[in-house]
Amino acid sequence: MPLPQADPELFRSKVRACLLGGALGDALGYAVEFDSLDGIRARFGSGGLTDFSQLDAPAPVSDDTQMTLYTVDGLVEVLQWANDGVGADETACLWLAYLRWLKTQGEALPANAPDQPDRWIDAQEVLHHRRAPGNACLSGLLTGEMGTKYRPVNAESKGCGTVMRSAPFGLLPYVSEETVYKFSADGAALTHGHPSALHSAAVFSSLIHDLLPAGATLQEAAAAAAERAARSGVPGLAERLQAAVSLAAENRGSTASVSPEQMKQALGEGWVAEEALAIGLYAALA
Repeated sequence: MPLPQADPELFRSKVRACLLGGALGDALGYAVEFDSLDGIRARFGSGGLTDFSQLDAPAPVSDDTQMTLYTVDGLVEVLQWANDGVGADETACLWLAYLRWLKTQGEALPANAPDQPDRWIDAQEVLHHRRAPGNACLSGLLTGEMGTKYRPVNAESKGCGTVMRSAPFGLLPYVSEETVYKFSADGAALTHGHPSALHSAAVFSSLIHDLLPAGATLQEAAAAAAERAARSGVPGLAERLQAAVSLAAENRGSTASVSPEQMKQALGEGWVAEEALAIGLYAALA
């Protein structure tokens, strides 16, 4: 099967939209991440937080955005090596990038972890703010071991820390769907070991990849994501994504909006990987 081609201008636009849109959503989400629904309404009114004018400026760069940008940096390093005619282990490059992120959070690298020279991204002061990074992301990296699917760190963790950083895998042009899926799952395994964490990240990255070509639609990408989830062998992931697609269709076909309480019941709260992906997909579709 021929690989999909990417128009350079369209590609640049979609990369910018994906990373900037993600950062803006992360900034709004970070402001209410640990609040209850009642707490959000108490702070921002019955409609909740819907606009940056409701927050103090400047909007924060969240830990999710930080790790997303370090995912970009790890993939860029792979491409830089390739452009120099040198093959590089993409997962190792990601691990080294995440270790450099770990240092920005004020953590000392464990003695058994390699300490790499800084790159351009490491000098960006805004990425050094500690924004309540995920426990599994921190603990997985603090082992000093490069986690893999076959030698997992945090073997039972399926927290949302894999999904939130995995969009950049889907932005790789000229690579197959299978390659995107594998790269993303391998990247997730650096900090999380549960199958849901790996496959949720991979399904998300593949969905982003499906949106790269001209004419791609979110509805088609969402349907393909639900099919991949069904093939993943992770029941919770398949159920949550199908619920997201169904709830969004219900929302479009009704004059009454789906309430936050209904969303929570159908999709969960987003603390684990499959719930975070389902909520994000629902939000985009709705």
